[in-house]
Amino acid sequence: MNAIWLTIVFAAFVAAALTDRMEAIGQAAFDSARTSVTLAIGLVGAMALWLGLMRVLRDGGLLHQLARAVKPVMVRLFPDVPSDHPAISAMIMNLAANVLGLGNAATPLGIKAMQELDSINPRKGVASDAMVLFLAINTSSLTMVPVTAIAIRDSLGSAQPGAIILPTIFATTCTATTAIILAKWFSRWKLFAPPVAAAVPVDAVAPGAAAAATAVPEEAALPQLPPARPILGGRTTVRRAFTIAVGVALLGAALYWAVTATLTSVDGCRLAQAGHVGSCLAGELGKQISVLVIPGLVVAMLLYGVSRGVTAYQSFVTGAKEGFEVAIRIIPYLVAILVGVGMLRASGALDGLVALLRPVVEPLGMPAEALPMALIRPLSGSGALGVMTETMKAHGPDSLIGHIVSVINGSSETTFYVLAVYFGAVRITRIRHALAAALLADAMGVVASVFICRMIF
Repeated sequence: MNAIWLTIVFAAFVAAALTDRMEAIGQAAFDSARTSVTLAIGLVGAMALWLGLMRVLRDGGLLHQLARAVKPVMVRLFPDVPSDHPAISAMIMNLAANVLGLGNAATPLGIKAMQELDSINPRKGVASDAMVLFLAINTSSLTMVPVTAIAIRDSLGSAQPGAIILPTIFATTCTATTAIILAKWFSRWKLFAPPVAAAVPVDAVAPGAAAAATAVPEEAALPQLPPARPILGGRTTVRRAFTIAVGVALLGAALYWAVTATLTSVDGCRLAQAGHVGSCLAGELGKQISVLVIPGLVVAMLLYGVSRGVTAYQSFVTGAKEGFEVAIRIIPYLVAILVGVGMLRASGALDGLVALLRPVVEPLGMPAEALPMALIRPLSGSGALGVMTETMKAHGPDSLIGHIVSVINGSSETTFYVLAVYFGAVRITRIRHALAAALLADAMGVVASVFICRMIF
């Protein structure tokens, strides 16, 4: 990571000197530093929320049930992680959040999974094979619905903003498959082998030492809440009946809201899409359902905890405590990465790289106008959204280029950000083959995006 970061900064400095943008990269350094702190502070609330909800599910036993359901797959993918270890549950929840397109939920769950993986890591500061594989899968951005890209396409007047869903599923599946294969393959290379001298048998680690190494305060060291007293006591039948009744009422309220909000759009659909009112209303209903995803998920998680006899408030507070310290800990890592990327963008080096690669990519079927999106996506999520928006404004959201940049955004991840946040949370300084696997998987995502978009559009 040291070599990568220095290369980015030095390349930005040289490019700025050649293009007379020295003042611009200086300003970009300060702007990126402020942005990184803002991101970390903004992450505190999200982490507290989702780690608290995850604790409710964990206390209710759902995570263990999910772990058992996908145990055959997880055991094969992560043979070094015990099947009953908390890391399995955290990874499952993280992957589930990614598949649903819930990025705010996936990040804190991913950090929690990294912390659990680090607790059984015999080489502190060096990424284990399980850590690298988990991170590679995360950078592949395995998702079913690219909510952000669809929303931007809709705002730009796309006739079919959801047309990218199936292409994105295809491209992100190719990306995830490539990430898994490469992570497994690179782990056998001597070039990426962990230092033998640093090996410490797991059995030799003193009780509690592994957990202390993550610097996350143990519950015993924190003020404890009174013992949980489940709603309706221990009467399982009454509690389940109560939960079902509340669940039915909440579901009815959600459906009433979605249908009412959709029906209010009838007049607008008649004016905007004469003769296609049915498809317009279907699209409006889809929008209302997408709005319900986050609040519906929160309510469902709490309702599940109540149905299992969990005192949801106390469990939530206990889990939310971990979010604050972790978010503060990753600030230095975010500052380092985002400052380097910001300087590189401001120096014009990325523009020069696009011009250099244009003669190479165009004969392969990739429009040169989509190349900035492919290059910026692993470096900056906000930058990628800006490039995607500007590209669709210039060429149209329903053009071939507009579809390609949308699918690229949905089938890949901000690789350097994920590296900084996930590894920074557990103080990993030697990332081994994580970057190589992630970037090559990103490249496969770009290739798959271009291929599928040319086939369909």
